[in-house]
Amino acid sequence: MFGRHAEKQKLLSFLLQHDDPSGDHVPAVLPIIGGATTGKKTLIAHVCGDERVRLRFSSILHLNGDNLLRILDHGRTMKGMMLIVIEFVSDIDDDDWEKFHSFLITIGRGSKIIIVSRIKRLARFASVKPIFLSALSHDELRYLFKIMAFGSVDPTEHPRLLQLADEFAKVLHSMQASLVETTVFADALRRSLHVQSWCGILDKGIRFLKRNLSMYGMQPRIALLEQGHPVDIRDVTSHPHSMAPYTMNASIEKPPSVTAAELLTDPSVRPKGDFILILWESRIPPHESFVYFVTRRAQDTHHGSTLPGRKRRGVPV
Repeated sequence: MFGRHAEKQKLLSFLLQHDDPSGDHVPAVLPIIGGATTGKKTLIAHVCGDERVRLRFSSILHLNGDNLLRILDHGRTMKGMMLIVIEFVSDIDDDDWEKFHSFLITIGRGSKIIIVSRIKRLARFASVKPIFLSALSHDELRYLFKIMAFGSVDPTEHPRLLQLADEFAKVLHSMQASLVETTVFADALRRSLHVQSWCGILDKGIRFLKRNLSMYGMQPRIALLEQGHPVDIRDVTSHPHSMAPYTMNASIEKPPSVTAAELLTDPSVRPKGDFILILWESRIPPHESFVYFVTRRAQDTHHGSTLPGRKRRGVPV
């Protein structure tokens, strides 16, 4: 929620605003558009946890945009003023949207719709000005990174680390790092407040950035992974590894796991063979997690082979 005060207030105002009694009862629509890991779902979860919102709506439904019209089969069970949150990973036909939107008119006066997506084109369905979430500015990221990296320690007591923190912030901002990626590096640094350790992690981050930039012609952000491109992480693991999105497969034994912060701090904790990399797990609702499958067969995964123990998933919003 860092740096999202204005967005939070706008979303709250939208949800708590009463409809015009003389209106046509058409549900108001607010799209929240932003790239991967910009905090769209976290913003919604935070606002929906507000007691005023919970008291206002009889129920809050979370729908998948790919199966949107299935809701038409449950009209008799849907009553009262509802808040409907729809996550879209792809665009929707205008006619299908009109069917869905028209159906909601019969549900309950005062119902509202929130669209969540990375697709800017979906803003065309808005009845109010959309909320666009972007990456943090350099100053915001620099401030937040220092707070997370030093924790309760006074940064002025470590002038050299303070300088390195500024260098880290520049690198993270240049790669348009998300809050997730920023948190991973800050967590690793906070584990060891020593210049040598920080220099080593900064060096790994820069080499990781340059290697994948030369391979894909774009920054190795989480969005790159979710588009199906394995990311080379040999600069982090000290071995030829690449990682790609992981989905649990009940028929295959779950590989060992390690967190990204642990691996950045000490590569020797790397499990033998293939393993699961826990990039980050949120401690606040909606408790989002970013988990990836890591394999030594970098030469295979770069050509799009199927990784054992996972199946491809859609791009998350």
